[in-house]
Amino acid sequence: MSKSTPASPSRKAASAAAYHPYEATTRGIRIRVEPRYMEDQSSPEDSHFVWSYAVEISNDGGETVQLKSRMWRITDALGRTEEVRGAGVVGQTPVIAPGKSFQYTSGCPLKTPQGIMVGSYQMSDETGKLFDVAIPAFSLDSPYTRRSMN
Repeated sequence: MSKSTPASPSRKAASAAAYHPYEATTRGIRIRVEPRYMEDQSSPEDSHFVWSYAVEISNDGGETVQLKSRMWRITDALGRTEEVRGAGVVGQTPVIAPGKSFQYTSGCPLKTPQGIMVGSYQMSDETGKLFDVAIPAFSLDSPYTRRSMN
């Protein structure tokens, strides 16, 4: 069973780099996501808004896993949804040993100043058995809209 909980805004992190506003854990695999609006790549007058999102995949479990594929559901402020599937992440299918993590950054353009992303990774365990790991829903908010929980 997966659990997704946004961190409390009043939570004090050990350091700014350690704070992740969105987190979910499935079978000992913890996913942390931190989205950022990319002002320099966006063009609000052309309805083009871009976010980057940093992902940390930590193996807090007892066996080595490999990330095989990803599935994202991206919804803009008008309710338009796009589903994206593919092998690995950023061209890689990382093997993550217990106590280790893998980090990457990717991006998402939208035609609206706000949206939401949610998804899952398909992993394999040491025996080759496949299982899904939840990616928590996270909000894409630009300064051109009032922040709200999506």
